Amino acid sequence: RSSNPMFLTAAELATLTGYRQKGRQLARLRQMGIPFWTNAAGQPVVARAAIEGRKAPARQSPEWAQHCSASGY
Repeated sequence: RSSNPMFLTAAELATLTGYRQKGRQLARLRQMGIPFWTNAAGQPVVARAAIEGRKAPARQSPEWAQHCSASGY
């Protein structure tokens, strides 16, 4: 198991895509239909949950947004 349980490591990403170059990794992830984000360096970031078949934790709305929708704003 990796030291970062939330995201794939660079080595795992290279194994998954078959590429080490970020541009090729991005293209391959799109072809495979695997959801990812790009970080500030333009490198793909893949949540481990996307590969393991688990649902990623749901994002919760900020508390202020919940208050606005409850009050009709």
